[in-house]
Amino acid sequence: MPITKSIVCLANSRKPNGRCVAGIELAQGRRVGWIRPVSARDHEELSENEYQYPDGCHPRPLDVIDVPLIEPKPWDYQQENWLLDPSKRWERVDRLTWDDLPKLADSSERLWYNLYSSQNGKNDRVPLRYAKTLVSSLQLIRVDHVTLSVITSPADYRRTRRRLQGMFRYGRDDYRLWVTDPIYEREYLARQVGDYPIGESFVTVSLGEPHIDEHCYKLIAAIMERNGGPNP
Repeated sequence: MPITKSIVCLANSRKPNGRCVAGIELAQGRRVGWIRPVSARDHEELSENEYQYPDGCHPRPLDVIDVPLIEPKPWDYQQENWLLDPSKRWERVDRLTWDDLPKLADSSERLWYNLYSSQNGKNDRVPLRYAKTLVSSLQLIRVDHVTLSVITSPADYRRTRRRLQGMFRYGRDDYRLWVTDPIYEREYLARQVGDYPIGESFVTVSLGEPHIDEHCYKLIAAIMERNGGPNP
């Protein structure tokens, strides 16, 4: 049966052919749990007309949104997925502030399994055989600082492309993860190759779909700085 849930948006991240929007459900102002609205497409990405508001604007982190949904659609470790109702518009009903984030943050000591790193990352991936044992794919964490790195990596054998990574320490572990937050990508990929430190932040980390290398990658889906950040 269709249902409308109120969530605080904590990610509107880039995904091949669309976006991945995720947030925490609120009931009477209290945290219930994570929800990721997904489409019926093979990779469940959202098209622009499916996640925009009636006025044409797009959800930003900290927006409180009424989202029309049809039914839960969990699979493996992405238990937070719900099939959206594409016939209805999303509605922004409120907006939270930085001071609201501590009560929403997750309390885990690490980002799922560690000790597995790619060539350019640090603790940035989980073997698929282990990921299948997990029951969550989203975490909101607070970190003292983040270093954003603009780097170049091979796109194919003839050219390179610029990409953005974020490095931070959480608990007792260091992480270096790819950033898929489009606001930060737009701001920092326009800069020169190099490192750019930012201050205290809340970071939404998502465990993405399985890659062809049989790993699932941890991605920085959103960054929310105490002292503000790039204009959306």
